[in-house]
Amino acid sequence: MVYSVKTFNNINQIGLKELGNQFQIDGDKSDNPDAYIIRSQNLHGETFPENLKAIARAGAGTNNIPIDAASAAGIVVFNTPGANANAVKEAVITSILLSARDYFAATNWASTLSGADVPKQIEAGKSQFAGTEISGKTLGVIGLGAIGARIANDARRLGMNVLGYDPYVSIEAAWSISSHVKRVNDLKEIFSSCDYITVHVPLTPDTKETFNAEAFALMQKGTTLINFARAELVDNEALFEAIEAGVIKRYVTDFGTEELLNKKGITVFPHVGGSTEEAELNCAIMASQTIRRFLETGEITNSVNFPNMHQVLDAPYRITLINKNVPNIVAAISTAVSDLDINIANILNRSKGDFAYTILDLDETDKSKIDQLVQLFDSSEPIVKVRLITGKK
Repeated sequence: MVYSVKTFNNINQIGLKELGNQFQIDGDKSDNPDAYIIRSQNLHGETFPENLKAIARAGAGTNNIPIDAASAAGIVVFNTPGANANAVKEAVITSILLSARDYFAATNWASTLSGADVPKQIEAGKSQFAGTEISGKTLGVIGLGAIGARIANDARRLGMNVLGYDPYVSIEAAWSISSHVKRVNDLKEIFSSCDYITVHVPLTPDTKETFNAEAFALMQKGTTLINFARAELVDNEALFEAIEAGVIKRYVTDFGTEELLNKKGITVFPHVGGSTEEAELNCAIMASQTIRRFLETGEITNSVNFPNMHQVLDAPYRITLINKNVPNIVAAISTAVSDLDINIANILNRSKGDFAYTILDLDETDKSKIDQLVQLFDSSEPIVKVRLITGKK
């Protein structure tokens, strides 16, 4: 079987080779593909093709994808957590170093000089950019996932005191964080205690405008804020007031809007934090591997709208179901299989929110029975999408 994948935003071609020979990329079936692989393509307001089964975001954030609409259409959405973590970490560490010595303003000032006495002008004016060292200063890291954990560890190695806040930190991330990083339970402690603050959390209704007037009021004067996560985490009007008051010395962000440009104390990067050759390759590899595994086996890894599901396929046929998360659905599935005198080799069912995913391995070689079962599931109202995958004969 040949699967069709449509790509957006110039996905790394070497990474796409992970899809293998059974995948057609941007070919004659790309108008109705099995999967999308995207980066920044905005899918809000788009109509999903009927055949679309999966969307892989080559990156961590999925705000450009209508998750609820995808779930309702039976489309599994994946991301690639950690694939660009080192790139973003390096961008944040660079931002800390550059802002500490105010290299941003120093470079702008130096570029205005002219004349044969430029060296003298530099010597006369350089004291205004003396800055400070970061060793011994305190960094607050909000969000201790793949990116935040790396930043916390490397900042410690550079001599900084590090406070970390993340009430939802994973066990895997927790094990990777240095014991010298102090975990705090109250975000206010980050605001009030840190010389530098960097944020690495997704945009949700709870995190929107985390940095508002109330937060800035808790900060000490001369704080540097670094945002390589999401623009909407910062209330810009409150930010401008905090800069004017001297609370925020420098705001460094990877998300440019017109109101942030050409403002004193604000440095805007053109969304390049995770855009290194290595990161783009890593994201493309992970996205391709995820899509291939899902389409060939039905297994789910790194989905944002369905639970992770892994089960070795050693039965003749596998049926996967995306269904509404309603009572007795597993019993109804089992009854339908039993009524056709088919034996269940394995069944795995997990839910996430309003929907659930079922992997049903069947110890049956009679294809006509399997087709009949697929038709039965297709006609069932609680079941959104049905897939048949051939296993071992």
